[in-house]
Amino acid sequence: LEKPQGGKGVVLGGVPGVKPAEVVIIGAGVVGHNAAQMAAGLGARVKILDVNLNRLRYLSEILPSNVETLYSTEMSIAESIKTADLVIGATLLVGAKAPHLVKREMLKEMVPGTVMIDVSVDQGGCFETTHPTTHAHPTYEVDGIVHYCVANIPGAVPVTSTRALTNSTLPYVIRLAENGWAGACKQFPDLRSGVNIVKGEVVFKNVADSLDLPYVELNL
Repeated sequence: LEKPQGGKGVVLGGVPGVKPAEVVIIGAGVVGHNAAQMAAGLGARVKILDVNLNRLRYLSEILPSNVETLYSTEMSIAESIKTADLVIGATLLVGAKAPHLVKREMLKEMVPGTVMIDVSVDQGGCFETTHPTTHAHPTYEVDGIVHYCVANIPGAVPVTSTRALTNSTLPYVIRLAENGWAGACKQFPDLRSGVNIVKGEVVFKNVADSLDLPYVELNL
């Protein structure tokens, strides 16, 4: 958002007498929730969009009053990003390519210097103008809009991200070691739902559909 980096030159939380930045977050999952919480905590005005009304109700109850929840449609996205200073794409379709929710033509209605961060880049990106970048060269511009599309964003803080990932995955590793993959999947449905391929057959429907391969139901 800083001017030397190509942004508008605004501070997320503003200062006394100056309005705060406007942040638009597309997707109200784990990433979207945490992004909204952090941006709101810094004092920004936040809009978070999703198609899951129950999720939006939940977030409207637990997030600060400077967070507005909106039902996600092409029109509501286009209207919201027109005045945004920062747009965060945080959509996820498990096992499938992310949908392009911000179209190229929408950029022409945005203010030059707006920053767009595509956290969905590892799933193909939810902006039509997304292409993967690196930590060494993280940004590029399209129609005056700054894009940050670094694949593996947590890699910028490897110690914290590795420890957090290990804490989450170690219980599953122990279950697999003690029971074998098939036995563990029988006992723990959350493990079963993460199996993609067994003996060369795709057993996760979204993966099969995205790769145009036959889907085979997992039988244990």
